[in-house]
Amino acid sequence: MTEIVSARKIDRGDTTASCPVERDADGVWRVRGFAAGRALLRSNDTKQAGLGVETVEKLPAKIRRPVLYRDGPEHREHRRQTAKYFTPRQVDENYRDLMHAVADREIALLVRDRAAVLSDLSFRLAVDVAKQVIGLTDSKPGTDRRLERFFPEKFGKPGFDSLNGIYWFFRQNLAYLAIYLGDVRPAARTRRKSRRDDLISHLLDEGCNDGELLGECLTFAAAGMVTTREFINVAAWHLFDDETLRARYAVAGEPERLAILYEILRLEPVVGNLLRRTTAPVELPDGTVIPAGDLVDVVVSVTNLDPAVMGERALEVCPARPLRDGAPAQGLSFGDGPHKCPGAHIAIQETDIFLSKLFALDGLRMSRGPRVTVKPEISGYELRDLHLTLP
Repeated sequence: MTEIVSARKIDRGDTTASCPVERDADGVWRVRGFAAGRALLRSNDTKQAGLGVETVEKLPAKIRRPVLYRDGPEHREHRRQTAKYFTPRQVDENYRDLMHAVADREIALLVRDRAAVLSDLSFRLAVDVAKQVIGLTDSKPGTDRRLERFFPEKFGKPGFDSLNGIYWFFRQNLAYLAIYLGDVRPAARTRRKSRRDDLISHLLDEGCNDGELLGECLTFAAAGMVTTREFINVAAWHLFDDETLRARYAVAGEPERLAILYEILRLEPVVGNLLRRTTAPVELPDGTVIPAGDLVDVVVSVTNLDPAVMGERALEVCPARPLRDGAPAQGLSFGDGPHKCPGAHIAIQETDIFLSKLFALDGLRMSRGPRVTVKPEISGYELRDLHLTLP
């Protein structure tokens, strides 16, 4: 029997799709086949689940939900109107120079100090690029620190039934307030006087108040800043540990470098599980019908290994691997359908710009591997303390 070799860094348990679609004893459907997962995500008869949507649904109807928590015609129209901010052409014309400038700034810190923590460098990069796209260009210093406090490594449960719950209640509300005062309110004030070509200006045109702007900005912060940092870290980890892949990446042109990054992302999706709830019966390609009202878990970390689409050696890093069924190089790592990640091109572009500069440094080495934690609710990973050194 041929030994299965896995290049994965993040252990999420099961990697086989022996049963593409099955219903657990708790009533949750687990989708592990690529075709079934893509069909489910593309269906208009589902709505967002998980990611705190249950809390958002309790808000008064008059409060506008962030785009992440909307579905149906309203959601599709919002995505249509804002798509212009995320197109490859927009990224190349408006953000590429910024990506280079911020990457150069962070690399210069490493060169100056001869050492750095990669998660710090990559987070400041992701924050500054996303701020430009969103329109948070009038912020007070310290956006990265405010976001770090809002998205801590370990969350507590806010409440008033314990001292710990009271602590987390006030901590999270103070974190909301800090981002509002330091980032959102200054941007809104400037754009109420004069609109710009960014997301906040568009949201103001739609009639959003400051509280609704805060909700949208935090949604994009989580999707565009936090996840990009994690992918930069895991991609760098792969390149450090695979000398052949690293040498190939260092001399490759941009198309080949992007192929390498997409393949790493297929293998290591930042979010390993995407939850949806059906609003009407949904029939999947194999004939399975999921009834209305059921919760569905698309196990992206397994769909991306489906041998029927990715080939038999799906656990290896094989850039530009032959794909079947029209699958994208990254599998379902950016999602699919109405909630597909709008900033996919931005994330992959800034990752490549930063890593190509980083691995061009002579003598660069990883002096300490990262500390890994996985958030069970979304099977999302966080990598911290990957130390970089120069001679």
